[in-house]
Amino acid sequence: MFINKAFIYGNITKDPELKALPSGSNVCNFSIATNRIWTGKDGKKAEEAQFHNIVCFGKTAENVHQYMRKGSSIFVEGRIQTRSWEAKDGSKRYITEIVAEQVQFGPKKVDRTNDNGQDDVGYRSTTQESEIQAEDLPF
Repeated sequence: MFINKAFIYGNITKDPELKALPSGSNVCNFSIATNRIWTGKDGKKAEEAQFHNIVCFGKTAENVHQYMRKGSSIFVEGRIQTRSWEAKDGSKRYITEIVAEQVQFGPKKVDRTNDNGQDDVGYRSTTQESEIQAEDLPF
């Protein structure tokens, strides 16, 4: 048995971008920053940041675009995929991304108030998507 599963928890690096596929389904692209902290042989702490490209479809894409912004915390469960295309200059390009199968929104900062003058306590949602068909992809 083979397994292709990714679990990522981090902060969104820029506002998610929502686009429509020719089939009418929505696709949302964004990236997440994660970090790793360790102590080196010299006893000093070191930190490394990694950036992960995420793609989600359908209702999940709509929810991420509507509720998530740069700096928002998000947990993504999905599969890793590498795709390629030919650039306008004729060169072959590749991107490795995580296709989100389930997302859970992290806590929002309570530094805003809603229309009623009350603190905005945030939004948490878990959504699942059905299998995406190859003909729905714009690439």
